[in-house]
Amino acid sequence: VLRVVMEPLLGVMPLIGALSVFFLKRPMLDINWTGLTNMLDIPGVNGLCDSLLQDIIYSYLVLPNRLNIPLVAEDELAKLRFPIPKAVLRIHFIEAQELLSKDKILGGLIKGKSDPYGVLKLGTELFQSKVIKENLNPKWNEVYESLIYSNSGENLEVELFDEDTDKDDFLGSLMINLAELKKEQKVDEWFVLDDVASGKLHLKLEWLSLLSTPEKLNQVLAEIKADRGLANDGLSSAVLIIFLDSARSLPSVFEGNLGSGCLKERRSGDLVFCENTSSLYRTIFSNPLEFNPAGLKKASVSKAIKSGKKVTSEPNPFVQFTVGHKTLVSKTKYKTNEPLWEETFTFLIHNPKIQNLEIEVKDEKHECSLGTITQPLKELLGAESMTLSQRFPIKNSGPNCSLKMKMALRVLYLGKDTSVPPNSAPSSVQVRKFSSSNATPHPSVSSESPKPPSATSEFPRPTPTPAQDILNRKKEAEEIIKSPGTSDQTQQGGGKEGGATGGMGGKSLAETGRSTSNLNILGSQLYLAGGKESTPSIASDISNPYAAQELQQRLQQLQNGSGPSHFPLGEIQLTLRHSSQRNKLIVVVHSCRNLIAFTDHGSDPYVRLYLLPDKRRSGRRKTSIVKKTLNPVYDQTFEFNVSVMELQRRTLDVAVKNGGSLLSKNRGLLGKVLVDLTHDDITKGWTSWFDLSEDGQPKLPQV
Repeated sequence: VLRVVMEPLLGVMPLIGALSVFFLKRPMLDINWTGLTNMLDIPGVNGLCDSLLQDIIYSYLVLPNRLNIPLVAEDELAKLRFPIPKAVLRIHFIEAQELLSKDKILGGLIKGKSDPYGVLKLGTELFQSKVIKENLNPKWNEVYESLIYSNSGENLEVELFDEDTDKDDFLGSLMINLAELKKEQKVDEWFVLDDVASGKLHLKLEWLSLLSTPEKLNQVLAEIKADRGLANDGLSSAVLIIFLDSARSLPSVFEGNLGSGCLKERRSGDLVFCENTSSLYRTIFSNPLEFNPAGLKKASVSKAIKSGKKVTSEPNPFVQFTVGHKTLVSKTKYKTNEPLWEETFTFLIHNPKIQNLEIEVKDEKHECSLGTITQPLKELLGAESMTLSQRFPIKNSGPNCSLKMKMALRVLYLGKDTSVPPNSAPSSVQVRKFSSSNATPHPSVSSESPKPPSATSEFPRPTPTPAQDILNRKKEAEEIIKSPGTSDQTQQGGGKEGGATGGMGGKSLAETGRSTSNLNILGSQLYLAGGKESTPSIASDISNPYAAQELQQRLQQLQNGSGPSHFPLGEIQLTLRHSSQRNKLIVVVHSCRNLIAFTDHGSDPYVRLYLLPDKRRSGRRKTSIVKKTLNPVYDQTFEFNVSVMELQRRTLDVAVKNGGSLLSKNRGLLGKVLVDLTHDDITKGWTSWFDLSEDGQPKLPQV
């Protein structure tokens, strides 16, 4: 996804101050070499060229890197060049269970075990766990921390692999939507792995907000158990953002041999002495006793020795930042005493009270120091908004040398109570399924027939969402109907904040699912092709013959013996269309109206979908919950893999249910409808209101 941000907004023309262009995640690069460049398509060479071009694009256009196009004066643009992260994601990569066995002994006669490891991707950052040898239930207990620069659109991708000597085998994957994690703040649960027959992963995710005041710092340091003896290790309590603007009056580089003069005099004259790095001078002065001029031009050697040549040149400066064990380096500016960088750097800080930021300006050609700065981070704690923007004098350099920088310190704070036990409440984190074909180590497909997931696994739970912008969703639904060749970048859930996810490419992202306790993950193609007998979900009303009876009893209590109204259970609005190009049935759940009240406070409705006769849990789709309303608006999109010929034998089972915890007495059916899919206009699509009933028998839709 390429995002274009137009900010800041102005009251006069051109109305916006600048354009910021960046990719939310690493784009997939497809290069077709032509002409003479076909030689770069040689195996081995093509991979090197592709990765080189990708690295160049990542360094300029993938968040947090961005291309800024100014439309107004520099003062306004300066605000865009100092991007503050939105949050920090702390990932506890804990353990996995029931992974597939990929290692074979004696040509596959005996099943071995796997050597699993994990790869986590978030934006431009990539983390890889250690390898656990011969274990199908590995425990890593590793922690990673990553910066978040966007409130929407970013996803955490997790892939598990089995380490092998030749090619690593694929063990499953996850894609977690961070927009929902922001609401939950903290999630600690098991996630079912996609694209494999079995396997689940235990993750603990924490969304850490950034505070611009130091009041919570002591509390945070106590929570992460910061130790003065471990100043550079452990969990982070703060993040340091540095904007390197420019340098002024850097000293020129003085090249020479022995007897080059007084160091203090050279520095006062804006000169820094560096040994001559030419091969001749390095050889002469590294060890004069062992120097042998054989093979070199004697005239050049004697001329250099006799003249004692001294050269003054402009430096090629770059800046090196170091905090603890981490070092970041700026780009090199060539042949200038007043370089302009305009680069941003970020550090995760363990304990800002005792750590320092070490800055060194160096010359690339001669690999010598042009000056240093030591900045204690505790000084930022006392500054206004914990921010410093000034010129910092450079030590061990010229008399007027300085670096213009802006620094900001932000405290990492977990807003919600960290003492909540795992799985004590359902989370609304969404998991999106993506194809394993895009994994870096290409997975090998197991020849064994995968087993269906156990029917006794944890129940999927519906998730809360605020009401979506109905006008925008109506437009999206109309576009689905009007364009029969809809691209693969459909939206699962269609929203921005609630139970929604962003657009997904058809090759790398597939349908949306959820984790074991609250995420409904679609079955893998291996499992669907396995021909296993359909197993209805335990949480489904299909497997509960008393759901309709309970609904009838509830209706009798609400009506108090009076005759039922024309629509006693309300209605649901759906858009249905089959895409022949993509071989998918597309269902848009818009809204419901006039639902019955489950409690005195109304109902907490959500919609559950099955494409009968498939009653497997993997074939279920659910919307998110809308709290305390009888007229919920969802505008969420779902897809089913089915051909148009097979669609003639299918029926769409739509049930509106009241959400609640597993043992809650308020869970139950609010009404259902069985939609006939033999309509001739299914390829064009239509939108209709359908009447809800106790048994789901279809009625004539009211268009």
